Amino acid sequence: MTRSIGITFDYRCPFARNAHVALLNALRDDVPGVSDIDWTFVAFSLDQAHVDEFATPVWDLPPDQRGSGVLALEWGVAVRDAFPKYFLVAHSALFDVRHLHAKKLHEVENLISAVASVGLDPDAVAAEVASGRPLATIAREHTEAVGRYQVFGVPTFIENGSATFIRFMETGRVDDLERAIGLLDWTRLNEFKRTQLPR
Repeated sequence: MTRSIGITFDYRCPFARNAHVALLNALRDDVPGVSDIDWTFVAFSLDQAHVDEFATPVWDLPPDQRGSGVLALEWGVAVRDAFPKYFLVAHSALFDVRHLHAKKLHEVENLISAVASVGLDPDAVAAEVASGRPLATIAREHTEAVGRYQVFGVPTFIENGSATFIRFMETGRVDDLERAIGLLDWTRLNEFKRTQLPR
């Protein structure tokens, strides 16, 4: 039986990038035990995660008040849902905007460059973003992740009704990803956290 795992993402987070680049590497290289899993990429807004409980959700605010990561999430979800064959390469390029090129995620020209670099028509992606569908999807996926699984950050792995937040310290390590997903069904382990970073 094929495993199905959801993995949350927000392009702001370096730890999410570490995990997602590992996953993208494994999928590209067809690594057994990873590439044969049915993966779902779940949008999760770190901007919303830092909003007070009774404050207006970021997706109900004007675009310039939503925080620094929502626009990039809209572009990522737009590609995922409307141009799926480009998603994996665009996903990597969108992470690179901030973490490789040190550019701002809320500046649309940087997102245009990212999707254009993988062969997408930026105008088509922008039109999908402008439709409002990606923002509505982000709101739904984020709200479900919090309400159903108590997700609080990225990357969180969701499998068989439970969610596990994992912080990877290095970018793109497929061996780290393999070890981590091998532990997802070990439900007697709740928290394993180093008090200091290894030197």
